[in-house]
Order: sequence, then C-alpha cells, then structure tokens
Amino acid sequence: MNSLRMLISRSAVILMAGLLMFSALVYFASESLLHRFVDGRLLELVETLAEIVDHHPDILNNTGNGMPPSALVNPGVSEQRELHGVIHSLRVFSPDGRLIWKSPNAPAHPSVPSDMLQQVSLERTVYETVARPDGTPARRLFTAVTSQGNVRYVLQAETSLLHYHKALSKLLVLLALSSGTTLLVTWVGSVWLTKKVLAPIEALCTGAETMSDDDLGKRLPLDTPYQEFRRLTQAVNSVLDHFQRSSEVQRNFCEIAAHEMKTPLTVLQGNLEVALLKARTTDEYRDVLLNNLEQVERLIALTRPLLTLAKFTSSKPPIHLTPLELEPLIQEIVDELMLLADDRRITLTFEADPVPPVLGDAQWLKQALINLLDNALRYTPSEGAVTIRLQPLGQDVIMAVEDTGHGIEPENIPHLFERFYRTDWARAKDAAGTGLGLPIVKEIIEAHGGTISVTSRVGKGSVFTLRLPPMTRHTNLT
Repeated sequence: MNSLRMLISRSAVILMAGLLMFSALVYFASESLLHRFVDGRLLELVETLAEIVDHHPDILNNTGNGMPPSALVNPGVSEQRELHGVIHSLRVFSPDGRLIWKSPNAPAHPSVPSDMLQQVSLERTVYETVARPDGTPARRLFTAVTSQGNVRYVLQAETSLLHYHKALSKLLVLLALSSGTTLLVTWVGSVWLTKKVLAPIEALCTGAETMSDDDLGKRLPLDTPYQEFRRLTQAVNSVLDHFQRSSEVQRNFCEIAAHEMKTPLTVLQGNLEVALLKARTTDEYRDVLLNNLEQVERLIALTRPLLTLAKFTSSKPPIHLTPLELEPLIQEIVDELMLLADDRRITLTFEADPVPPVLGDAQWLKQALINLLDNALRYTPSEGAVTIRLQPLGQDVIMAVEDTGHGIEPENIPHLFERFYRTDWARAKDAAGTGLGLPIVKEIIEAHGGTISVTSRVGKGSVFTLRLPPMTRHTNLT
C-alpha cells in the first residue's frame, strides 16, 4: 500500500530527474547552437572569400594593387586584440593541395591531404575539428571553387574553439551549481513538507487509535495552522460528536428498554413461581395464565414500536416517497377513528384548505397521524374535541392535531419526543403506554424532510404541528 510519505519522496525524485534532464537539454542545445554559429560564421567567411576570388582572381598575387582579401574578410587590429583566440584565418589552396595564399594571421599550413581533397571534390563543403600546434582546438571549413565542373581553388576558413569550449565549460559549471542547489533545496523541501504534512495526520491517527469508549467525550486538538488540516480535524471531531450522541442514545435506549421489559418479565416469573409452589385449581391456573397473557401482550406492544424505531434509526429509513395528496389520506384516517371518538363521546373533526401534494409514504404518514390522534383521543375527556387541520403555511404544508385535553406541563415539553419518556399525569392516566409513540412520529416526519412541534397549555389542551415540504421544493432539495 502506498503512503503519502512515499508519494512526496517520489514526486521529489521525479522533479529532480526532470531538472537534470532539463539541464542536460540546455547544455546540449547550447552546444549545438554554438556549433552551428561557428560553422555558420566560417561558411560566411568562405563564401565572401570565394566571391572576392571569383571576381578578382589576380588579387591572390598580392601585387599591392587593391586591398588584399584578408582585409575584406578579417577584423581590424583593434578588433583582433579584443577577439584574441577567436581570430579567423583564411587560406587558398590549388586543386592539388598546394598553399597559394593565406591571411596574415594564419600560421603556416602544409598542403591539404589527398583524402581531404577527394572529399571536398565530392561534397564541396567539408567541416573538421582539429587541434592546433599549441594544443588549442580549432574548427576548419574546406570548400571548393569550381569552374565548368573543375576545381579551381580550395578555400579554407579556420577559427579557434577556445572561447567556444570556455563558454560551454562556464555553462556546465553554472548548470551544475544551479541544478545542485535546486536539487538540494528540493530534497530538503520535500523532507520539510513531509514532516509538516504528516505531523497533523500522525496526531489525528494517534488520537483516534488510542481513543476508547471512555474517551468519547474527548476531541482532537485544532492546533494546526493549515486550513485543510483544521477542516479535517473538525470533520473527525464532528464524526466523534455524532458517534458519541449515537452511542449515548443507544446506551440509554438499551437501558430504558431493558427497564421497561423487566417489569412484565418479573411479573411473568413471579406468577409462574407462585403457581408452581403448590397444586392449584383449574380456575387459579386460568387466572395465572390470563395474567401472564396480559404481560406477554404488554411485551408485544413494547417490541413493535422498538422494531419500528430500529428501522428509522438505521442509515436508510424504510420509506418510499411518491407524490401524495394529503386530504384523502387524512379523511380516511378520520373515518376509521370516528367510531372510537363517538364511543368516547369526543367530537372529531377535519378542516382542510387546498394544499399542494407532497412526496411521502402513505403507510408511514398514516401511522404518524394515527399515533397523534390516538394520543389526543386517549387524553381528551368526554365531551371534548379533537380537530385535525390541513393548511398551507408559507411554502410548507401543515397538519395540526389539536385537542382539548389536560395539556402538558412546560417542563415536560422538551422531553416529549425522547424514547420511553412519559409525564406523571400520562402514567397515571394510562399505565399501559410505552412512551414510544411520539418518538416514532418524530422519526417518520424527519425521514420525510419535515419537522414536528408542540404547543400546550395545562387545562386547555395541546396542538401537535407537522410541517412537510411540498413536492416541488422537496424535489429541489433532493
């Protein structure tokens, strides 16, 4: 598995290799350009000399009439002093290789070898690099001046390569120093960058790896000056916050569920132990079984909402959103509960205003409304009223369940949607309740992208309000 440290090191090596290749490219390109410049200069001199010789062949006799060709193609004395070691020397040879004429600054030169003459006659222009008697390198150019297919003269231009090699040597030193410095800085920079980058990551890893269940309240420090690592640390801390809340909810959920299940299980155990202490009559056994059946039913009533909550607290709630008209759905629920309301002598009414459709799961929204209406009917006294309203509010759709029951004390309202939470008045009114109805409603509504709220006055009643986004806005949000 690759590591970030290895990636940075490889990147530094690739960068250094690229720098070396670039330096080598610059050196060889400069060498080629200088080489072409020298050859081009020699070619210009030879062409100029050939033109002079072609137009004034008698000038090679150097009779003193007119200016010698060396004066036309060579720099003056002052320029020669400035260009010492770069002076171009010129020579003219006969077709058989004998020296006919040379420039004043050109040293004595033997005849041209026969193989060179043959090569010049074939190629017309020939370059060669030689070493002078003093050991300095020089570049020579031979070219033939022909007339009617026959070689009349062989012209030679020569220049010292001393400054050429000095320039290349200085360029090589410059490239070596700059490349070496850059390589050193690159390597040191990669080491520094690796430490700077990996130090916060190592701290995060160490903190996360050493964290246990008892350390869920701790958070990783935000002591890095870099924005990206601060953002990463905040993200990790956010995950820890979520994990801590989930762990606490799960722990509390398990503790309360175990506590709620303990009572009916204890009653079951006690009834069975008492029934086995001595022989009982058939009626006595029947009473024990009926009592145990009630406790079993209580356990079933507890486990059903527990399973529902487990589904909605998973990563993917079990809802299937489809376009849904709420008015027919609510009217169906009201019709189903009308007999229960009449039996308890409670007035159940439904008031609806035109509202847009929503994206919802009819089964689960129906379950949420039944839970609210069941609570309202249960805690509203006879001759009371329960009203469900459907109306638009801004861009949202509102479903409100209002009752004229006992109401809820202000200190209990913040805890209504906690699992297994029940007010003292509700426990006294209905001991068989589980305290899971409202938490289930909250999970269902939030899974639909909505919210639930409650207002209440003791002695006046309560209003539970469900707020859902319409289908158009819900589509935009998703």
